[in-house]
Amino acid sequence: MDLPINRTLATEVILLGFSQNVKINLLLFFLFLIIYIITLFGNGFMVCVIIISSHLHTPMYFFLCNLAFIDFFYSSSTVPKLLESLLFSSGKTSLMICDIQVHVGLFLGGTECLLLVLMAYDRYVAICKPLYYLVLMRWSICYRLITLVWVSSFILSVLPSLLMPVRACNPNQLNHFVCEILVLIKISCESTEKTEIVISCISFFSIVFPFIFILLSYACILSSVSKAFSTCSSHVTVVTLFYGTALIMYCGPSSRYSPNFGKYISVFYVIIIPMLNPLIYSLKNKEVTKICLARKTVLHC
Repeated sequence: MDLPINRTLATEVILLGFSQNVKINLLLFFLFLIIYIITLFGNGFMVCVIIISSHLHTPMYFFLCNLAFIDFFYSSSTVPKLLESLLFSSGKTSLMICDIQVHVGLFLGGTECLLLVLMAYDRYVAICKPLYYLVLMRWSICYRLITLVWVSSFILSVLPSLLMPVRACNPNQLNHFVCEILVLIKISCESTEKTEIVISCISFFSIVFPFIFILLSYACILSSVSKAFSTCSSHVTVVTLFYGTALIMYCGPSSRYSPNFGKYISVFYVIIIPMLNPLIYSLKNKEVTKICLARKTVLHC
């Protein structure tokens, strides 16, 4: 296909970031660096505690370990590059790195969406079908379910983007701090109508449909026994934060949003939520808290 007049293929993209002011970028650099350190420590801590503590070797913590693993690498796929851009104020990145960032983000983000569904199902079985829990959530089934989550995420999120690659053209400036598919298609050399339809379909199956399933799961839990719902408060908080921002980003009327709106929403689910997840689960989880207190007591002794 011939390129439009005065448009050439881009070999790199320029991420405009948040500001061209050096002082603001320096302030943001230290802010995001602190958040990133907390994210790495929090999620790494959750993974280590769950692996080391034998009494946490249950389906619920197995899924939680996967969530921490996802958040660890999800944040690592974007924040280091963001820190580099803030420090050197260039914002330039090769198209290959940009594509990798897009596919990694789609894969890990899609996996987290489906994993939250699996965690909701685990709580539903534990509370509504307690007598069948050991049968329905035995380890052989858990391993199959988590494999299904990872494979389904790849098929739903990554495979379509590989089959329909975006050819970026100049001008190659993106009003964002990270390469995302919704931003990258704005500098596409070709019509993006089909791509946008595919994105809408994928968003329904990977965001809207799982969110509805989670709501139904907790509706069943509430109707069964309201007191047990407190054991799900951590998961409800995480679901609300993650799906709330994802729905706004991928399923909202983007034409009504300002160019900066998507960038700020992305900050929340790409940088902030991976930091909050281990804090939410550890602070609201009595077993994890007991382990932390016990280890702290041993260290003092």
